[in-house]
Amino acid sequence: MSTNSLMIRDFPQDERPRERFIQNGPESLSNHELIAILLRTGTKDESVLQLSNRLLTNFEGLRLLKAATLEEMTEIKGIGQAKAIQILAAVEIGRRIANLNYTDRYVIRSPEDGANYVMNDMRFLSQEHFVCLYLNTKNQVLHKQTIFIGSLNASIVHPREVFREALKRSAASIICLHNHPSGDPAPSREDVEVTKRLVECGKMIGIDVLDHLIIGENKFVSLKEKGYL
Repeated sequence: MSTNSLMIRDFPQDERPRERFIQNGPESLSNHELIAILLRTGTKDESVLQLSNRLLTNFEGLRLLKAATLEEMTEIKGIGQAKAIQILAAVEIGRRIANLNYTDRYVIRSPEDGANYVMNDMRFLSQEHFVCLYLNTKNQVLHKQTIFIGSLNASIVHPREVFREALKRSAASIICLHNHPSGDPAPSREDVEVTKRLVECGKMIGIDVLDHLIIGENKFVSLKEKGYL
């Protein structure tokens, strides 16, 4: 091995943090292994894992590390400004995620709430758009996703596409919506069939389909209120 800085790739395959991250997920790594991924290289005298371990020891763990300044970080042998900035940037991202405020998220308590949330966006569309709202346990909207554009058909709007996003967002429930460009929100046979199929799939995986709203010209129909759910 050369006297150049030791990198993560210099370690045996099963000891490399990046490979273990890919195979087993980030939760499988220790704090100093996660920091080693950010540092990327060690020094001519110590490996990147040794350097990251010494960095953590210096700050007595993550609690003091999160309050470290750039000057304090660069005082550590082997930690230059570039490495220090990478660590502090990661700490700042974590802090911002922890401080995310969800109190302003739109809450859906009724079919009217769901319709109002999309009415201005969907009432003038010239094609049918099938849209899903993904909600948390407090019925707050986590995400809005257009699943399909075109005439609604039970064979085209596949549950896989609907629930993939729900699982990705850890959604507790879903509200489905689509517009009728004619302005008349009366449900068709296909609308009912699609709804029943999605409800059945949701029950199997534990994600409730709360409603399917059909949006017309400043009016809507709730298939739940019509008794189809």
